[in-house]
Amino acid sequence: MIKTKQASPRKQHITIVSETFPPEINGVANTLKHLCQGLMQHGHQVTVIRPRQRHESKGLMPSAGNELFSREYVVTGVPLPGYTDLRFGIAHSSELRRLWQANRPDAIYVATQGPLGIAAVSAAKKMELPVSSGVHTNFHQYSRYYGVGALEKLLCAYGRWFHNRTSITLVPTKKMQQVTAKMGITPTGLWSRGVDCSRFTPHKRDESLRSRWGLEGKSLAVLYVGRLAAEKNLRMAVACYERIRKLHPRAKFVLVGDGPMRKQLAEKHPDYIFCGIQRGSDLARHYASGDLFLFPSKTDTFGNVVLEAMASGLAVVAYDDAAASEHIRHEENGLKAPLTMDEKFTSGALRLANQPTLLNRIRAQARLDALKLSWNSQIEQFEQLVLNQSPKARYYANNKQSISLL
Repeated sequence: MIKTKQASPRKQHITIVSETFPPEINGVANTLKHLCQGLMQHGHQVTVIRPRQRHESKGLMPSAGNELFSREYVVTGVPLPGYTDLRFGIAHSSELRRLWQANRPDAIYVATQGPLGIAAVSAAKKMELPVSSGVHTNFHQYSRYYGVGALEKLLCAYGRWFHNRTSITLVPTKKMQQVTAKMGITPTGLWSRGVDCSRFTPHKRDESLRSRWGLEGKSLAVLYVGRLAAEKNLRMAVACYERIRKLHPRAKFVLVGDGPMRKQLAEKHPDYIFCGIQRGSDLARHYASGDLFLFPSKTDTFGNVVLEAMASGLAVVAYDDAAASEHIRHEENGLKAPLTMDEKFTSGALRLANQPTLLNRIRAQARLDALKLSWNSQIEQFEQLVLNQSPKARYYANNKQSISLL
């Protein structure tokens, strides 16, 4: 981990490069929304480069009054296999060099490691611009869930090659620093996530919404928020809820989100409550109207939904990984299970369902702890790591030896 001195950076021009960006709904887009908004509030100029979505035109699009960026540059977008709502960005490094020669940024942050990210890093290095990257998604682990586990080593090698071309790679947890170190990615900087506790709050609990879910009185609402996809380990959430329902027949399983598994889940479990994608205050109401939150993923680099659930006053059951490993204290503000012990995950959820006093105590403590996790502190940390790099770090970035892909 790189140590940085805490000094207020001057107002700068930073370019954010990403294959996904709001209004898309996923953890990366959500993180970048708060990052860009915070940088703009701190007085920086922010340019976003991203793929073209459906019904959009390509090119430079100034956006007066937009709270997320000063201007936006949209490149060609190609649908991502298996995720047609997401797109790869296609751009030649020469195209980005021309853009940056006209308006040279002080720093570039590449959030995703697809074709657009490769072009951005190549262009930045040719222009000797400081470029940093972030680990937002564990693509190498996803291969296990789609029958191509043999590709995992190749994807790890690719990630090492990609990130080691940048001056620093930002990771969200200490555990992820250990993972990236084993992959050979260096140096790294710890940049975590925050949560908006004014938006996500227990005060938004909605009894009429719970009634529409079919809940009576104090019946248990078991909540899942996220993509309905194999890599989220949804089979574990389903198995866990079915165990709960045997003891608490009036409990309901509420799934917020969409994805490739929705159709098969709905066909197999027509009694589950599928709420689809929710945004803004509607999403906050759904969180606050739940009781027990299941986060079964073993592939997330962080999992913003864990903090949102805590802020909403939910009792979270998760594996000891990602956000849970950093922010959940077992039996105090949530319950954690070792990654290799699925039964511990289920028994933890059953314990909370069977012990209302423990459930309520954990819910209250989760909210109190979430109040300490502001986004502003994370924006300041990003400034120190990316915008305040020393001349030595910038020299190191432009003189790293190439690392073989294989």
